[in-house]
Amino acid sequence: MEEGGDPDSTGHKHGPESQERKNMIGQVDRAVGYLRRCIKDNGLESTLNLIITSDHGMDTVIKENEIYLHAVQNFSFQDIQFELLDYGPNGLLVPKENKLDQVYQALKNAHPKLHVYKKEEFPKRFHYAKNTRLTPLMMYSDPGYVIHGVNFSSLQRIKVQFNKGEHGFDNEDMNMKTIFRAVGPAFRKGLEVEPFESVNIYALLCNLLGITPEPHDGSLSVMQPMLSGHSDPGAGDQLFSHSAWCSGHLGS
Repeated sequence: MEEGGDPDSTGHKHGPESQERKNMIGQVDRAVGYLRRCIKDNGLESTLNLIITSDHGMDTVIKENEIYLHAVQNFSFQDIQFELLDYGPNGLLVPKENKLDQVYQALKNAHPKLHVYKKEEFPKRFHYAKNTRLTPLMMYSDPGYVIHGVNFSSLQRIKVQFNKGEHGFDNEDMNMKTIFRAVGPAFRKGLEVEPFESVNIYALLCNLLGITPEPHDGSLSVMQPMLSGHSDPGAGDQLFSHSAWCSGHLGS
C-alpha cells in the first residue's frame, strides 16, 4: 500500500480548481500509467490486484463573509479552557466551569454558515460525538467555509489558516466524495458501480489478503458484487448502494 501527498497538498495551497492542481493530477495520472506498464511488463496482470482510491475530496475555500469567532458578540476566549480551531471546517471547545451555556448561546447563531452543538446534540448521522475525547461544544461549517479563531483587526491571536482548498466538510457534500478504481484477477471487468461508503474498503482489502478483519463498521457484502467470483444474474453490470462516498469503476 502506498499513499501520496498529492494532489492533496497542491489542492490545499492553490485550490482544487487551480491550474496547479490540474497539472498535479496529470502527474499522478502518468505515475499510475507507469505503474500499470510495470505490472504488465513483469507479467503480473494475472496475479496482482491494483486499487486506486483516496480518503476525501476537496472544496474551494470561500474568502468572503468568513467565520471569525473572535469577532462574535458576547463571546470571549477568556471563557474557554481548551480550544481546537483554525485548522479547517471543524472546531472543538471546552468552556470553563459554569460557562458552557453562556458560550453556547453566544455561538449557536453567530454565523449563518456555522453550526454549533452541545456534544449530546451533535447530529447522529456523523457517527462522531460518542467518543470520550470529544469536547462539550462541537462545531462545523458549511462547505467552503473554514472556522477562524481570529479576525484581521485583532492583535490578540494570529491567523494560521490560509489554505485555498480544504476538506473535512459534511460528507454528503458532492465535493467531499472520492474515487475508487480497481483492476486485477479478483475484480470483474468493465463493471461500473453505484456510490458506496469508503468504510467498506477495509473489509474488501482483508478479503483480498486473506486476513481476518478486526471489528469495523463496513460490510464485505457491499463490495462482494465487484469480485470476479461473485455470481448474481439479476444484477447485470451494476452494483447499487444507497450511500455515496466512493464512485467506482473496475478496469479491464
